[in-house]
This record gives sequence, C-alpha cells and structure tokens, in this order.
Amino acid sequence: MTENILTQNPGRPGAPGNGNPNRPGAGNRAGGRGLGRVNPADRTQLERQPVSLKRVAALFAPHKVTIAVVVLLLSASSIVSLAQPFLVRHIIDTALPHKDVRLLLWLTGGLVAVAAATSVIGVLQTWMTTGMGQTIMHKLRTQLFTHLQKQSLGFFTRTRGGEVQSRLNNDITGMQTVITSTATGIASNVTTTVATAVAMVALSPKLSLLSLIVLPPAIWFTRRVALLRRDITSTLQSELATMNTQVEEGLSISGVRLAKTLGTTGRDASRYTTSSARLIDLEMRSQLAGRWRMAAMGIIFSAIPAVIYLAAGLPATSGGMTIGTLVAFTALQGTIFRPIMGLMSLGVQWVTAMALFSRIFEYLDLKPEITAPANPAKLDPATVRGEVRFEGVRFAYDDGTDVLHGIDLALPAGETTAVVGPTGSGKSTMGSLVSRLHDATAGRITIDGVDVRDIAPEDLTRIVGVVSQETYLIHDTIRENLLLAKPDADDAELWSALASAQIADLIAGLPDGLDTMVGARGHRFSGGEQQRLAIARTILRNPKVLVLDEATSALDNTTEALVQSALDRLAVGRTTLTIAHRLSTVEKAEQLVVLAGGTIVEAGSPAALQDADGAYARLRESREEEPAAV
Repeated sequence: MTENILTQNPGRPGAPGNGNPNRPGAGNRAGGRGLGRVNPADRTQLERQPVSLKRVAALFAPHKVTIAVVVLLLSASSIVSLAQPFLVRHIIDTALPHKDVRLLLWLTGGLVAVAAATSVIGVLQTWMTTGMGQTIMHKLRTQLFTHLQKQSLGFFTRTRGGEVQSRLNNDITGMQTVITSTATGIASNVTTTVATAVAMVALSPKLSLLSLIVLPPAIWFTRRVALLRRDITSTLQSELATMNTQVEEGLSISGVRLAKTLGTTGRDASRYTTSSARLIDLEMRSQLAGRWRMAAMGIIFSAIPAVIYLAAGLPATSGGMTIGTLVAFTALQGTIFRPIMGLMSLGVQWVTAMALFSRIFEYLDLKPEITAPANPAKLDPATVRGEVRFEGVRFAYDDGTDVLHGIDLALPAGETTAVVGPTGSGKSTMGSLVSRLHDATAGRITIDGVDVRDIAPEDLTRIVGVVSQETYLIHDTIRENLLLAKPDADDAELWSALASAQIADLIAGLPDGLDTMVGARGHRFSGGEQQRLAIARTILRNPKVLVLDEATSALDNTTEALVQSALDRLAVGRTTLTIAHRLSTVEKAEQLVVLAGGTIVEAGSPAALQDADGAYARLRESREEEPAAV
C-alpha cells in the first residue's frame, strides 16, 4: 500500500523511508484519482521532492514513435465512433421509410464496420501502451532495486521495510495506470469531447445550446457525489490497512509465537473483530453515499432527453428536425458527459502522477553512504594472505555518537583474534567494518595493505566471510540456501560443508534431505540448527578472512563444542576475527583483545591476560556466575 513517508518520524520531517502505511487513502492511490480533489499527501510529496518534467519526459523519449501512433489511434477511434449516430440517422430517416434495402445494408454494414474498427483500434492502442508502460516500469523497477542494494545498513535501519516494498511495487505499479490510462485518457477525452461537440452542432445548433444549459448541473452533482465517496473511501482504506497490519503481525510465525507466549490471542481477536465491525458501517456508508444526489442526477439525466424531445416537438424550436436527427443527437448528447468529467479531473490525475514519479525519483536520488571504488585495487581473492589492520579507526553513527575511537590493531594472517568486552563496547561494529557493512568515520581498515574501501565489492565478499549472531535463511530449500555462497557447488561440496558445521547427520535424516524447505526465515529449524546452516554456508564460501560475530551464541554446550571444533579446523590458514560473548570460545585464539567504551583496554594472549589480573580477568570472573547454555 502506498505510504505517507512524512508522518513516521516527526523529529526528521521528510526523512526518506519514514513511512506510515495506515494513513487515510493508503493503498488506493489509483482508485482515488479522478475524483476532483488532490490528495494532500501528494501535494506535500511534490513540495518536498519536486519533479522535473524533463526527467519524466526522458523516460518516454525512447518511445516517441509509439506515443505518436497511440495518439493517432485514439484520435481515429474517437472520430470513427462518431459516424455511428449519423448512420443511425440515415437508417431512420431514409433507408427505413423508403424501404431501400440496398442502402439499409450499406448503413447497417457501416455500423458493424465502425464497431469493428474501434475495437481493433482499442486492441492495438492497449497493446502498444501496455508494452510501453511495462518497459518503462521494468526499467525503473530494476534501477530502483539495484540502487537500493547499494545503500548501507544504516539506510535499512532507518527505513521501514514496508516503505521500500511500497516504492518498488505499489508506486511503480501505479505508474502503469498513469501511462496506460491517464495519458491515453487525456488524448481520448479531448478528441472525443471536441468531435462530439462539433457533431452535435452540425446536427442541431439549437439542441446543442440546450445541452449546454443542462450539462453543468449534471456535472456538479456527479462531482459532489465523487468527493463524498472519496472521503468515505479514504477512511475505509485506512481501516483496511489497520486490518492488514493486524493480520501481518498476528498471523506471522513470530506474531503467533508472541501472542501465545504473552497470552494476547483473545485481545488480538477482539481488536480484529472491532475493525471488522467498523468495516460494516463504512461499507454501508460507501454504498449509500450520495444516493439522494444520485437520485437527483437520475432525474436530470432522464430530463435531458425529455427536454430534447420536447424541444424537437415544439414548432418554435424543432426547425423541421427529423426523427433520425433527434435519435442521433440524443445518442451524442449521452456520450459527451463522460469525456467532460474525465477532463475535469485532469488536475488531480496530473498531481497524482507526478507524486508517483516524485516518490520513485526520491529513492533513486539517494546517495549511497558506501560506494564501490571507481578504480578497484587489484587483490586476487585466491591469493590474498589475509592480514587485517585497523589504523586509527573511529566510527560514529549519524547522531555523532562515537562507537569506536582510536582503534589500532593488527590481525596477523592465518591467526585467530578474539574480541571480548561488555555489551555495547563496539565488538560487532569492528566486524562490520571489516566486511564493509559500514565505513569507518576516520582511519582505515586494510587487507594485505589495501584499504577495504578500494576493493571491489564482489572481491571483498569472496575474501571476507561473515557468520553473525542473527542468521538469515531464505524461504527455500537447504540446497538453495547453501548455493547462495557457491552457485556451482555440487552435492559433495554441500555435504562436506554441512559435515564441517556438524549438521550433516541431521539433514541426511530428513525425508527430503537437501531439498527440505527451511520455512519462513528458517523457522523449520531450531535456532542452533539455523546457526549451523549459516556456518555451513560460510564454510562453502571458503573465505580467507572470517568474521564470527558470536557465531556459536545460539548453540547448546554440546553442539557449541562440536561447531567450535569445526571452526577451529576451518580457521587454520585463515585470518579469523572472533567476536565472543562466551569467554570459553576464545581460549584457543592467538590474540585476545578486550574492548570497553569503544577503545582497546587490553591485548595479548588469553593466558597472559588471565595472569595479568586486568580487565580480561575481571570480565572472566563476572561471567563465571552466568548460567551455562542448555
């Protein structure tokens, strides 16, 4: 659903990505167009992020020929369709009274030809506009997806996931309506209105003047009903958004688990029932909205042909009008109302269309905080030694709060360096800087003397492998999750990686083996099993530098020992940065670093630091009383 990105974070007005999916009218942008009232959110969006017409035109530039042909087809369709009333007039006034069968055949054949021609033109126009629209949407969709992939983790931390999905899916999909309906509708309505008005005047100037008197109140009533229904529809969409949120939060795996453990299932059901009951009232109001105005409009529309027939029957106004002319004029008068209403909504359609472009361009204009180097350094992942250095590294978040400051540290190639410290000391941040999930605010991190900011992203991901505390498995099979690390791996390699992660026996015992679905976010498996699958995936990647961010934290003591043994074997010949919460996992590290307050307070071998009776010894004493994992 389309979201208002201005209302989520009042402290940062207009910050991209701070969305509110429950705003009135969300999800009904296309349905709300053409009702005569501009959505305030669209105006606000355009005020904050103006759209250059030149930039919009550039999207359509490759399709100039298609646009020209479509405009010609629309004009031709409008003009050809106007032949029908004139053919009907001749059938009634000439062919039927004179029993001219030959003429009747030609005229009725003309009616069929007009219908066939307009239908064929309509199919061609739809085919061309849909193809053009889909091509433009495909280009924007892929550009936006690729551009968002370049954004840092900070962007996704600040941005609601639903907002990103809304821009990619709903807004770009909404553009299909803009391209295929709004743009073509304008050309069609203009040509139809002009051609119909000319035809009406040609048939009867007097009746045309009479129609001009009757049309304004009909248009006014229609507009009033549309505005009333739009307001109710906005409230209805807001309530639907609330219900969708309740379903998403209450019936997801995590939501159901939370509700059952907190005992809120009854409360959640009650909230959903209340929302559903409100929908009854809103749907009733929506269906009954403006019924009295619609009844008045019905009277007016019935009165229009009645007045025309009356005028045609009065000697003072008939002017010798024939029955055929009267029937033809009445048909034309009935068709002119729709295109006029379409043209009246042109302003709303324009603002809505520009707001869609604005929201898409707003994301495309975001500058990635972490950029790929223009001229990447030559560092072959296959031959890299893996020596990592932190040189005067400082890191601060956007608000200026320092997480790391003055970090100078060397991770010798092929050795294991463990980092311990209290929560919030900056341990995980150090790991994220090595893999360049974040960039240092000052200083640099190097691999074999090359700044990680100068290494091509695809090379860096082959050099540095990460297993974090928060594992993520895609909703697919075990095989596909493992192949993310090495797409060309065969089954033997997959089973070898699973064996190293101490989970091969478990997978082999499943009915579908490697083809077992892991479920949404891996919920088919326990937390420890998910962690071991993630470790197997990293093992398969075979990186020269390993970052283990509390990689065994979700494992029980027995499994932890098995996996730690596998990781120890894997670490031979590789540079490993182990970020540990459990101090038992760092005893075999060649180097131990104690971090506190974003600075290194102690460094050395585990045994030496234990004997020094300093920060590490005190940290170890405080952890000894913690309960062991089960």
